[in-house]
Amino acid sequence: TMSSVLASARCFVHGVILNGDGSGTELKSDPEPNQRLWIHLDYSENDCADTLKSLGLPDNIIESLVRVSTRPRTLAEKEGFLVFLRAVNLNPGDEPDDMVSLRVWLEPDRLITVRQRRVYSIQDIRKELDAGKGSKTIHELFICLVERLADRISEYVDNMEEKLAAFEENVDDFNVSQVRTEVSSLRRQVASVRRYLAPQRDALESFYRLSRNSLEERLVYELHEQTDRTVRYVEDLDLVKERCMVLQEELMNLIAQEQNARMYVLSVVAAIFLPISFVTGLFGMNVAGLPGVEDPTAFILVAGSMGTIVVGILLYFKFKRWV
Repeated sequence: TMSSVLASARCFVHGVILNGDGSGTELKSDPEPNQRLWIHLDYSENDCADTLKSLGLPDNIIESLVRVSTRPRTLAEKEGFLVFLRAVNLNPGDEPDDMVSLRVWLEPDRLITVRQRRVYSIQDIRKELDAGKGSKTIHELFICLVERLADRISEYVDNMEEKLAAFEENVDDFNVSQVRTEVSSLRRQVASVRRYLAPQRDALESFYRLSRNSLEERLVYELHEQTDRTVRYVEDLDLVKERCMVLQEELMNLIAQEQNARMYVLSVVAAIFLPISFVTGLFGMNVAGLPGVEDPTAFILVAGSMGTIVVGILLYFKFKRWV
């Protein structure tokens, strides 16, 4: 039986029968023909393809569900919809921008989700079903899944915007080199997330177009709202990217100003000591005929003339407003 096959499969994570009242019952026996079923599998296990085949899925669908690398997209088949999504990676030790692949096979009365790494949005939905506050139908369950994925993405995008805003407001208080490193890392994260979020926007828009005639009106509205949310997050990431570029330019300007200030000080010092160095070099030559060699007041006269030169240069710089 299906329940015994799933129970013995290493790839089986959980199975839930929707009761139609917002609650779910753990799959322990074969469901009735009219019952709504949600099966969650781990495609990293070797028996995942065989398990999917025992569930009656076509070979081309199985191949797509267990493929190693995927990008978000939607495919409409005779039996249902194949949807590839991405979720923010919140697993301990992993980077959030290393987004987790979630593959979905959607039928009118059955939902099969397949992943390799843990998806916390799936856990959120399972808790809602256990508490009796979850989805009542399979289509509603899928829309709820999309919403929970969007909630996690929203938290991640908001966190990135807060970090960037902190850098922008206190750019003068931070170490410039450290801020440059942080902003560069932020730009890489934005690029990594947008790489999958932009196709996910297109995938949801495609699913909306293909399924709106078969969904309830309220679900069509909810799906449209979630699609719009994803579009906004892509736009927010684009804005974060632009703000990062502006901040990096500002940091480069600060570095350039600091370097110019140091070079200016060195130039002023060089301008002051250049004529003095000429005088000391001239009177320091060991040749006969130098004036004042026998005069005891000659040193005082030379030193006084060099002091006068320094004062004259400083007054000239002050007149020109260079110091």
